Amino acid sequence: MLKMSTLLLRTLRDDPADAEVASHRLLVRAGFVRRVAAGIYSWLPLGYRTYRKIENVVRQEMDKAGFQEVHFPALLPKDPYESTNRWAEYGPDLFRLQDRKGNDYLLGPTHEEMFTLMVKGEFSSYKDLPLSIYQIQTKYRDEPRPRSGIIRGREFVMKDSYSFDVDDAGLEVSYNKHRQAYINTFDRLGLKYNIVSAMSGAMGGSKSEEFLAPCPTGEDTYVLCNGCGYAANVEAMITKVTPFKGEKVGAIEVLDTPNTPTIDSLVQVFNSKYGANVTAGDTLKNVLLMADKKAIAVLVPGDREVDLKRLEANLAGVKELRLFEDADFAKHPKLVKGYVGPQDAKAFGITLYADPRIVEGSHWITGANQKDKHARFVTCGRDFKVDQYIEAAEVRAGDNCPKCEKPVVIDRAIEIGHIFQLGRKYAQSLGLTVLDKEGKPVVVTMGSYGIGVSRAVAAIAEQTYDELGLNWPAEVAPADVHIVATGKEDQPFDVAEQIAKDLEAKGLEVLLDDRREASAGVKFKDAELIGIQKIIIVGKALADGKVEVRDRKSGDKQEVALADVVKTIVK
Repeated sequence: MLKMSTLLLRTLRDDPADAEVASHRLLVRAGFVRRVAAGIYSWLPLGYRTYRKIENVVRQEMDKAGFQEVHFPALLPKDPYESTNRWAEYGPDLFRLQDRKGNDYLLGPTHEEMFTLMVKGEFSSYKDLPLSIYQIQTKYRDEPRPRSGIIRGREFVMKDSYSFDVDDAGLEVSYNKHRQAYINTFDRLGLKYNIVSAMSGAMGGSKSEEFLAPCPTGEDTYVLCNGCGYAANVEAMITKVTPFKGEKVGAIEVLDTPNTPTIDSLVQVFNSKYGANVTAGDTLKNVLLMADKKAIAVLVPGDREVDLKRLEANLAGVKELRLFEDADFAKHPKLVKGYVGPQDAKAFGITLYADPRIVEGSHWITGANQKDKHARFVTCGRDFKVDQYIEAAEVRAGDNCPKCEKPVVIDRAIEIGHIFQLGRKYAQSLGLTVLDKEGKPVVVTMGSYGIGVSRAVAAIAEQTYDELGLNWPAEVAPADVHIVATGKEDQPFDVAEQIAKDLEAKGLEVLLDDRREASAGVKFKDAELIGIQKIIIVGKALADGKVEVRDRKSGDKQEVALADVVKTIVK
């Protein structure tokens, strides 16, 4: 029995100063977590009980699906990560350290290499596969801007599992098996979620889907089509375009356009001075960036911005990406700041990437590569050649669905799970092969599947809290029943403790507020803040042989005869 008179718990009436989102604010105020350093949190008893319940649901569903649990160290040697090139690829996000002998180690951000080497060391035949193994482990990533409490920290707990198959057909089966296990898991946790197409990113691989819990303060943005059900992370959103069917135009015209620092001012000059009747969508932005010390330009229609996160996700092999700075313009004197156009990109040594809307034959108003001058009729395919089309422009509500062409809506969410078909990237790098039926070695194909276990605590809190505090689904609440004893006499406290014992005898977990010094008002506020679904008030109604039962979720209250309260709660 959890007794609040002795429980390590201190609730707070004021929000923490650094709290940005509701889950952060309420988990701290309710005494579930405490900040140790930026992006690093300790769990107090109530918080750890909720975390463990979520972890147990995850474990139960993984075991039910036939996956086997293993466990790896968090402190890992450098060599396997060098073999897959991720020692370098992870960049500053990796926590690196050395032992007393100068050997390099890292704190594991993810464990593909370890899983691969474990299977390589144990199995050698196709008869050993398929295999799916998982662990629930603390991970470490040196987030540049840890925020939102436990949603994005530098230390977090993740369930990561990996499937191993002889061929792609087997991988598809394993992938779908994990997908269903995730659906079962999140349904049990009471989470609302959408399954969306996603990018594999630094993990590599092909097919990839995210499980996103809708939340107004979530860090992930995704699109959803209410017409056909298409859903995708904005990074994976595909732009559906049609071939250019407009009229052909004459040669490029270079025109004077002084004092046009913005697209709006450029449009105004063209319409007022040159009678052009154009909009921002008729202009072409040339966004200059440095990609691993190489100058590139990204072309997007003038009525769109470049989404750097989206660009980075789609720009394969680039480790560092940043916008041009004054020092970069100084090194490239032919690039006239504010007046850059794609027509001279080859001569300037600039790689041209373009949004898919910049189709062959389309013509644009863009920089003339001369100060105070812009050019019109600059035509794609005639005056400049795109080196690579890339999804980089911002996605907007109302954009066409790539499947049915109806307008999409945009929502925000917290990523709670991610599944990948990794393929043979890690098995190839680390030499994981098995002998097939003919006795020939074949490279094993892998899948990778992650659930943010500690993050799920915050995601559930974000989706269920109300104006009074936390409001946990019964499956993950720190206890099944919260009993509050009020008054100055011994009787309410004695009766409350007996009810608690009787409920525990029926297999229920009880949090008993037996504090003598706290007022009834404080106790009620704490019960609402902590958010356990069933609350029993033992107080004034006891004179009539009754107790009050409150439902935290619905707000309903009823008086129940003392003799019937245990039966009522159990039912």
